[in-house]
Amino acid sequence: MKVAISHDYLTQRGGAERVVLSMLQAFPRAPLYTSLYDAEGTFPEFRGADVRVTGLDRITPLRQHHRLALPLLPATFSRLQVSADVVLCSSSGWAHATRVDGKKVVYCHTPARWLYHDAHYLAERQLAAKAGLAVLRPYLLRWDRRAAATSDRYVANSTVVRDRIRKAYGIDAEVVPPPPALGPRGPTQAVDGLEPGFVLCVSRLLPYKNVDAVIGAFSPAEQEQLVIVGGGPEEDRLRGRAGARVRLLGSVTDEQLRWLYGACAGVVAASYEDYGLTPLEGAAFGKPAAVLRWGGFEDTVAEHKTGIFFERPEVNAIRDAVRELRARDWDSEEIAVHAERFSQQAFVQRLREIVAEVC
Repeated sequence: MKVAISHDYLTQRGGAERVVLSMLQAFPRAPLYTSLYDAEGTFPEFRGADVRVTGLDRITPLRQHHRLALPLLPATFSRLQVSADVVLCSSSGWAHATRVDGKKVVYCHTPARWLYHDAHYLAERQLAAKAGLAVLRPYLLRWDRRAAATSDRYVANSTVVRDRIRKAYGIDAEVVPPPPALGPRGPTQAVDGLEPGFVLCVSRLLPYKNVDAVIGAFSPAEQEQLVIVGGGPEEDRLRGRAGARVRLLGSVTDEQLRWLYGACAGVVAASYEDYGLTPLEGAAFGKPAAVLRWGGFEDTVAEHKTGIFFERPEVNAIRDAVRELRARDWDSEEIAVHAERFSQQAFVQRLREIVAEVC
């Protein structure tokens, strides 16, 4: 049985890209189709994969700034034809439109945020983007729902995404949570100038991630230090807001990230997440998390056992949650056992079973 994988774009180091690496563990001989591929911008493990790009990839600026390509992606994936017995589409709004000769399984990270949740996805200052989206929305909604209807099986990464799929498309999806791709086993590399005991935030720097509110919770008057890992269009603005107790590292290697998880006191996340990956990665190292009570975090954080919730992505709520996190005694072994429930082995096995079932 020939299996192929289709993914929106390989231009960044995010949770969706880590899921694709896990898919390649399940199907190591599968060719990987994508619209854009920036080998330097995404995880180096993709260099060993059979990555096949669309004609869009010839436009160099789009590989470095994939958001510029968004108006072109519906047509790009509508024309992408993949020949295989089963095509596994890793989609946050684009790859589910891939045309196939055989069966199509869609692994949905979320129905397109920019269509269904733009209030969270776009910042208030992005007026031009909101205006453009308002004009295109009727066409994009029709295109998106037609694309979803071409699937033979829909799979969701979390219960909140399962509910969104049902609401957007009328499809009942199975939940198959992805594993934390980074665990404590493996080489580490210390980050210069950091002492253990800081609070760690791992996030792309986008408006809906609410990293600005996290930064605001770590004022110079606070004793806690915040370390932020990740890049994105908000980086320059956030660096301007960061005080003496905040350090933005940008992108780091897996060896450095492994050290950061191991050296931190805990993880903080205030983003509107479809799947709560970063507190789960922290849990693999026995570290608790303070997270927004929203979306996928409610699947991956066990309240008062592996972390605590705050109700709003606001400075005071985050500050209080971090203080509570530091004041509590946590059982690091219990936290690590919780993370083991979301194993790579279980994810790979269930994906293989689903692919076999649709044939």
